[in-house]
Amino acid sequence: MPVAAFAAPGVMYDQVASNKRRSLVLVAGFVVFVALVAVLFAYLVQGGPVGIAVALVVAVATSAGAYWKSDAVALRMSRARPAPEDQYPRYHNLVEGLCIASGLPKPRLYVIEDPAPNAFATGRNPRNAAIAVTTGLLDKMNRIELEGVLAHELSHVKNYDILVSTLAVTMVGMVAILADIGVRMLWWGMGRSRHRDFDSRRGGGGPLALLSVLGFLLLALSPVIATIMQRTISRRREVLADVSAVELTRYPPGLISALEKLRDDSTVVHAASHATAHLWIEQPAAQTPEEGRLARLNRLFDTHPPLDERIALLREL
Repeated sequence: MPVAAFAAPGVMYDQVASNKRRSLVLVAGFVVFVALVAVLFAYLVQGGPVGIAVALVVAVATSAGAYWKSDAVALRMSRARPAPEDQYPRYHNLVEGLCIASGLPKPRLYVIEDPAPNAFATGRNPRNAAIAVTTGLLDKMNRIELEGVLAHELSHVKNYDILVSTLAVTMVGMVAILADIGVRMLWWGMGRSRHRDFDSRRGGGGPLALLSVLGFLLLALSPVIATIMQRTISRRREVLADVSAVELTRYPPGLISALEKLRDDSTVVHAASHATAHLWIEQPAAQTPEEGRLARLNRLFDTHPPLDERIALLREL
């Protein structure tokens, strides 16, 4: 959809409503996926009906914990620390002004000691949101550009993108951990004897062989599954957040100039990881050989539309 049509009256609000519905579906999908992996894990360790019930309880508890604490996990993984107002007055003033204009409560503000310009928003809802920016962003952006970036992050908060984006950090990681432990237990023979006896009575093969294959496939495919989930979360929502930010600031050149600076900057965020990459305003890992040796691999896990594409779309406004 052309960005001009995207920003037409009523269309953008329909997209926001659609994203909120998709967020609920994705959250439900995460919970179901974690539960399925937990049940498979319980079966591998011969848990029986009791073990499966315990696995389901653990999956629900994990999902609840992710809902309440994923933002803290994302902030800690990114080495974010609270940004005192007396040390970062411009940061606080811009966010306060944008919150007044958008009708949002002021989120908690954090800063990350890193020369690469970048930022992200996290939290389960607007009343429990947080924004983190790097020191590189604060140093390299002028006031208008910084306002555009902060408006983009507040748009993620307002559009309820932050819930599913933040949950993805911990829940996808939990799936990978359970798959890894399950495959290692199979590899080292733990939990095999009962399944082997059962399979031998049936002439070989059977559940153990099938579960071994499923376990190894789940482990091998977990990064792919994570990438698919992150792409589902991020790519269209980034464009929507760009358009929402421009609507909030009423000044497209501000965000365009900020995105151009992000595009031209060759530094990468040292505190970022593939687990949190979808949260940031731009892909935080190396994307070109000049930025790092793993650029080609990182591009396979890219969760954002190209910055040139986003800039071109904003120029249509």
